[in-house]
Amino acid sequence: MSEHVASPATTERRRLPVFRLQEGIGLLAILVLIVVVLSSLSPVFLTQRNLLNLLIASTTIAMIAVFTTMLMVSGGLDLSVAATAALTGVVIAETQEALGIWGAAALGVAVSALVGAINGFMVTVVRINPFITTLGMLSVARGLAFVIADGLTVPVFDPGFAQLSEGMIGPIPLPVAVTLTLFVAGWAVMRFTVYGRAMYAIGGNAEASALAGVPVQRYRFIAYLLSGLSAGVAGVFLTSRLYAAAPQAAQGYELTVIAAVVLGGTSLAGGKGSLVGTFIGVLILAALTNGMTLLSLSTDYQQIIQGIVLLLAVGLDQIRVGSLGRLAAMRT
Repeated sequence: MSEHVASPATTERRRLPVFRLQEGIGLLAILVLIVVVLSSLSPVFLTQRNLLNLLIASTTIAMIAVFTTMLMVSGGLDLSVAATAALTGVVIAETQEALGIWGAAALGVAVSALVGAINGFMVTVVRINPFITTLGMLSVARGLAFVIADGLTVPVFDPGFAQLSEGMIGPIPLPVAVTLTLFVAGWAVMRFTVYGRAMYAIGGNAEASALAGVPVQRYRFIAYLLSGLSAGVAGVFLTSRLYAAAPQAAQGYELTVIAAVVLGGTSLAGGKGSLVGTFIGVLILAALTNGMTLLSLSTDYQQIIQGIVLLLAVGLDQIRVGSLGRLAAMRT
């Protein structure tokens, strides 16, 4: 009687979910450790009010991180998201009188979508490197924000608009509810739709995906468009929370987003990632930032620690990629 022997590819598929489960448990363990340490250092950390503030403060990063995960899974990168969010706020502030607050908000989101579309066009049609393209767009968007606002912080206050950051859906703050909805929707897209599965294939091997009939460039363009759109939505909620728009708003957020996504298990090389991991990564960074603020740590030291976290996240990504490569080589 012949014995059936599983192929290396089949065995690899069976092992990958175990690897991801172990990875998720490791992330949760890190989060729990950070919470335990910070709660022992600050009695305020685990209070209901502080945890609520922590979640609300993390929503700007989290909203952007959802679509950044999709983009990075496909092998893309967007460094312009934070500047795009700031530009969205400035557009809202400068057009609120002429268009009304909601018309201004719609225009701000449309501008952010245009920024994403330009990024997508430059990467997919002109074929400029994503790092160079979005780094240049970062400077353009941030510069436009300063020019339009004349370098000033512009007040934005409307009772209805303020409800975006202050409203509640039952016991859940509205920004948190919107963020959770985005994560669930993004997870469903990546897990169950043709587009989501294609993003993994494109990130794993774009040439093979194209030969298999996948519209690689169109899907990547959509990913950049969604990335810009998410930055616009995050910019609307950030402007509502701050009651003002500033051209320097969200400075450095692009690195925090990338750190959260990579820390959550998404590979910089593409082809691998999880929105569940990204969610945990966002919580880890939010807890660290909140804890450092409660401990009255200066912003200089906070930047040092955030830089170390980014380096650790990239280092972990390289270790994961190397481990998977060695595992695949052993199985074949």
